[in-house]
Amino acid sequence: MQRRRDILSRTYGDRLARLTRPGWARTTLARRTAAGVLVLLAFFLLIRGDRDADEVPVVTAARDLTPGRVLVSSDLRVTPMSAGLVPAGALSAPGDAIGHTVAGPARSGEVMTDVRLLGPRLAAAAVGGPDGRVVPIRLADPEVTDVLRVGDRVDVLTVGGDRSTEPRVLASSATVVLVSEKESGRATRERVVMLALPVDAATTVAAASLSGALAVTFH
Repeated sequence: MQRRRDILSRTYGDRLARLTRPGWARTTLARRTAAGVLVLLAFFLLIRGDRDADEVPVVTAARDLTPGRVLVSSDLRVTPMSAGLVPAGALSAPGDAIGHTVAGPARSGEVMTDVRLLGPRLAAAAVGGPDGRVVPIRLADPEVTDVLRVGDRVDVLTVGGDRSTEPRVLASSATVVLVSEKESGRATRERVVMLALPVDAATTVAAASLSGALAVTFH
């Protein structure tokens, strides 16, 4: 009986010792637990990233836009976007686009870039060099504009006034960057085609368009 009491006494003593172990031991355990939690939290933040810090403002279309439209403030809005998704040449302020002409159709919400608008960046991108120019022409056969599309490659030719005059190629591999919208109603205007060309060819085509009709052949 005495031995049993000794065993029980030791058991209760062990339990009491565990409950009354030194404070430094409990503190060490708490520190280790806290350190583990902080490591997991840091890993989570690293994976998630700071979304607000990664976002930048970009100009997007506030509505569907048609080619040839001159942009006004109501056509645009500023939208925050993850920096990793922003395309090259994206505009960051509406003032960079207002008053400029849209070169191609754009859907609502689409990011507006420098090559979406008529200008030197579009011309340079279209001809593959810094000396690009954009030239407006009107075609001798207006119905051809119905089949022209932005991005088409065409050769530009003079059209002789009579059969004795041979057509002459003024420029090769011009890039169509804009075809004005077809208007409805009686008072329809001639549609304009905008071509991107190197500076020398652009000057030749621009001069020829003032004195005679022009035609294009498709590549």
